[in-house]
Amino acid sequence: MSKENNEDRLDRLKDLIKGFPTTPGVYLMKNALEKVIYVGKAKDLRSRVRNYFTKSGDQRLRVKYLVRQIETIEYMLTPTEVEAFLLEASLIKKFRPRYNIRLKDDKSYPYIKCDMSHDFPRFYLARRVQADGGIYFGPYSSSGAVRGTIQFLNRTFKVRDCRDSFFKSRKRPCITYQMGQCTAPCVDLVSKEEYKTQVDLSLKFLKGKRKKIVSELTKEMKEAAGEERFELAARLRDSIRSVEVILEKQAVVSQKTDIDMDVVAFVGDQRGTVVETLHVRAGRVIGTRPHFLPHLDLSEGKEEFLEWMPSFLNQFYLDNKVPDEIVLQEALTGDMVKLVQAVLKERQGVAPSLSIPVGEEGKKLLDMALQNAKSHFDDQVAKRDLLLEGLELIQKKLHLPEFPRRIECYDISHFQGKENVASQVVFEDGLPKKDDYRKYKLKSFEGANDFLAMKEVLTRRLKHTEYEDPQLIVVDGGKGQLSLALEALKEIGRPEIPLVGLAKARVKGQFSDQEVMATEERVFIPGRQNPVVFSKSSSAFQILTGLRDEAHRFAITFHRKLRDKSSLASVLDEINGLGDVKKKALLKKFGSVEGISTANVEELCEVKGINPVLAERIRIHLSDL
Repeated sequence: MSKENNEDRLDRLKDLIKGFPTTPGVYLMKNALEKVIYVGKAKDLRSRVRNYFTKSGDQRLRVKYLVRQIETIEYMLTPTEVEAFLLEASLIKKFRPRYNIRLKDDKSYPYIKCDMSHDFPRFYLARRVQADGGIYFGPYSSSGAVRGTIQFLNRTFKVRDCRDSFFKSRKRPCITYQMGQCTAPCVDLVSKEEYKTQVDLSLKFLKGKRKKIVSELTKEMKEAAGEERFELAARLRDSIRSVEVILEKQAVVSQKTDIDMDVVAFVGDQRGTVVETLHVRAGRVIGTRPHFLPHLDLSEGKEEFLEWMPSFLNQFYLDNKVPDEIVLQEALTGDMVKLVQAVLKERQGVAPSLSIPVGEEGKKLLDMALQNAKSHFDDQVAKRDLLLEGLELIQKKLHLPEFPRRIECYDISHFQGKENVASQVVFEDGLPKKDDYRKYKLKSFEGANDFLAMKEVLTRRLKHTEYEDPQLIVVDGGKGQLSLALEALKEIGRPEIPLVGLAKARVKGQFSDQEVMATEERVFIPGRQNPVVFSKSSSAFQILTGLRDEAHRFAITFHRKLRDKSSLASVLDEINGLGDVKKKALLKKFGSVEGISTANVEELCEVKGINPVLAERIRIHLSDL
């Protein structure tokens, strides 16, 4: 962009901003491709956005890069600044703007949820905290930790572990009851009041009131023994031992055993930042997790912190439980603390205290979070440096005009010329970007035609200008597939996009004293006779083969799913009384031919419109599958 054109653009944006209101809202900055590259909030929209374009305004390097790419700015009004803050988090999650501090969705935390809407509640794993009346505990470090804790609650306090659909259909107790690990509320062998006592003990355990549980169980055990109910007394004794074992394993790190606390620490430099969240519940650490923010440079100082930390908290507590107290490594301003508290209270009804650590206990917890952050930062940077090295080698050996920050790979799959599909897999900075994965049902031709398939998928992909062009396209195959893809790019007018083919070739190798055949990955470049070969130990090799294997897996999985649906439809077509609506409902519930064929009559009847007679007909018809 020339200097004159750039000045015209800036003048146009400044004129646009003059018409902005001076009320609260959210602003969306877009580039020339109409892609949202930044989402911000403001108490005064005109004043905040104008600050980006004044000499005395925001001069941070990241902001300068952002301003260079802004083509237009839109805004959305909100009644208050709090609602602008709430809306900002939702829009960042939706648009994933490049210049925002944003958390990745694949880092969802596991929680234990108790569904209180049921007469006989149970515990299960949940990935999001919702305002649905349930009671949530967590977040935990892993789903394995959640499942292990739920299993402990079921076994120790005899809380049911079955699904609601299974619960409704029971006519007699299941094996869990026979093993002494459930009181069989499904067949009324325990009253609601007695079962509520079991659930209350479980909730007390999760809330950290474990010594009180031991006291109550000990009292019940003595009463049972005094009444000569020795079997019950033995079960209570085992429960007491289980709770005591857990108490021994979990060290108390805070004397504030009646509150939930999160500790937030961070470590970083110009290579990015790791924010560590450490979660203390009932005085015990139940989990810690790093969040890597690759574009956050801590050298920008206090001004940067006052912007990114509130945004981090806003996004983090969009799906996670708000604790009673949040301990921060650095202090926010008083006004910002009040705003964050108001936002979190609006979202979950809790206005946590936000403070820096006070006293020896708080400092120890912060030190623990900082040590984890430092360790995770070192690991992240080492991995990133290795990927950077690999991408630089790819650029060098494949003679690419630009650094291959975004690489796309396509794979075509069909079965005897039918069900033609294609997959699109995207790696950015050497890592999968699953948000940009795409599946294509190919419709422009009949039969098997790899050229038409490649032409259709590339045409459909490159019409989407909201995504930046890849610096490299990889196709699964050798010279033949490469020439087809190259011709397809020429026909759609995009021959300038670098393209290579990646294929396995059989080569002779030596193993001990014997000559054997092995496979070697080869990269084919247009206009070059001999292929390029990368060392198997290089990160460049791992990036390219990982990309191709992921595209192949994605295409095969999609194709298999379509074939299963087609097979299911044709088999179910033969069953009298089963229409399209019921077939779709069966597929939705059981997912596959095998799933439906292994279901019993009671389970089939759970599907809307399926009566016992039709269910038996389905079961008999599918019994030979």
